[in-house]
Amino acid sequence: MTDVLILGAGLVGTTLATALGAHGLTSVVVDPADPQAILAPGHDGRASAVASASHRMLDAIGVGERLAGLGNPIRSIRVSDGLAPGKLDFVPEEADGALGTMYENKELRRALHAAATEARQVDLRMQRRAVAVDRTAAGVTATLDDGAVVTARLLVAAEGRRSPTREAAGINVARWQYDHVAMIATFHHERPHGSCAYEIFYPAGPFAILPLKDDEGGHRSALVWTVDARDAPGMLKLSDRAWLAEAEKRMGGFLGALGPVSPRSSYPLGFHHAARLTAERLVLVGDAGHGIHPIAGQGLNLGFRDVAALVQVLVEGKRLGLDPGDAELLKRYERWRGLDTLMVAGATDTLTRLFGVPGKAASAVRRFGISAVDAIAPLKARFMAEARGESGDLPKLLAGNLA
Repeated sequence: MTDVLILGAGLVGTTLATALGAHGLTSVVVDPADPQAILAPGHDGRASAVASASHRMLDAIGVGERLAGLGNPIRSIRVSDGLAPGKLDFVPEEADGALGTMYENKELRRALHAAATEARQVDLRMQRRAVAVDRTAAGVTATLDDGAVVTARLLVAAEGRRSPTREAAGINVARWQYDHVAMIATFHHERPHGSCAYEIFYPAGPFAILPLKDDEGGHRSALVWTVDARDAPGMLKLSDRAWLAEAEKRMGGFLGALGPVSPRSSYPLGFHHAARLTAERLVLVGDAGHGIHPIAGQGLNLGFRDVAALVQVLVEGKRLGLDPGDAELLKRYERWRGLDTLMVAGATDTLTRLFGVPGKAASAVRRFGISAVDAIAPLKARFMAEARGESGDLPKLLAGNLA
């Protein structure tokens, strides 16, 4: 019998398996995806900001060394309401280090998949799915589509927003759509980005420019461009040249000439939050438990915080001789993560609605608020702590220590 059965081998699921293995806990990870497809260069064109606290966890479990030289530090963040005067700059002291690191998702996926594959305590079963799962007070039994039977003490759903395990458990979910679409691409540009992340707010949503590592083609950034859902089809039909011309207008030309651009993709934006993160011998992590607007770039980091908290709860329970599926352990995880995920979700939803109010008066109020925060050092420090993922009751892994 394995300690944990993880359904889902995405970024959060493979991180969890690797982190558990680093603490001597065994896991079986099941995912229907073909590794050759999901690890192919063109599979996922997105990029993610890994907060400094999250990166300390990746370093502690041995993944950081696999990512060496692949990311670009985020040394500052600039926030503005359109291109109007008034801005908010987050620039940490040099001794405090970067706020985070930008990685292309394909690099994160390769590093985490390799780490999970090589971990002795991890049994990674790709191109497999669980066709039947039975959770009882005695344990978890799952039958896979190849006839194999896996028994475990705890089941973890890391299957993403449409988690079938969450649905089968009857866990209610609050959800809504924003009627917005995020267009995603990476692009080259004439001038260096200076390792600064830019968040420019327009009524249709944020226009985020995120610094990537330069390549042989020159300076690069990732773009997350939020548009009204009604405008998205037309925008995506534009030629690369026309699309980049529109992007250059929205950024005021400060990066110089743009292009070339990678293949563009898009996805609808929505919010969801599970009413609870646990059930009998079941835990939800990552997008299976919560999905937020990308306005603050915290979605993946919330999943990493789930991982760090769950690992600490299970490791400390093991030291006390407790079963990983013990109800009291799961309650501790629920208390630890439930409030944090709800607060972050609520904050991002409020920001999304606040910056989406049209009109000159609303824009003037936003610019006043941005300038006020820029002038109040303690408040700026609080926001920077949030960006680093260092607020609240931090699990040991997020401080860079094994639990």
